Amino acid sequence: MNIKLTAAALLAMIAAGPARAAMLTEAEATFLEQLVTAAAVLEQRCAGYEPDGAGGVQLGARLLGSPDAAMALINAFDAAIKAHDGNDYDPDKFRPEVSEAAGTTFKRVRAELIQDPDRACAEYGDAGAAAGLLRRY
Repeated sequence: MNIKLTAAALLAMIAAGPARAAMLTEAEATFLEQLVTAAAVLEQRCAGYEPDGAGGVQLGARLLGSPDAAMALINAFDAAIKAHDGNDYDPDKFRPEVSEAAGTTFKRVRAELIQDPDRACAEYGDAGAAAGLLRRY
């Protein structure tokens, strides 16, 4: 009887893992989309833009309610990038829903940046600068 109970508890814990992969809140999704878009602008080396780390945390804090919440999402995005690239990452910071949403947004934005770099760099770069994630130089 004790073995059956232990096995059932282990099975419940294993099954609960995917259920913990929660949906992003609207604020998280908004902040993540802005983070990913700014990262794509930088990855494509759009001229005239550089990261603004402090501005990114401030934006995240406004959207998510605290700097800690902003840093948690930034760290989850960082873990998603590392996991995607096959690098070591902190599994405690990895969130599958962040990885999935970031990948979808990055592919879309990167495709636009490749297809029409002048328009897309200006549009996404200016939006990132207005939000505080990027700085013009």
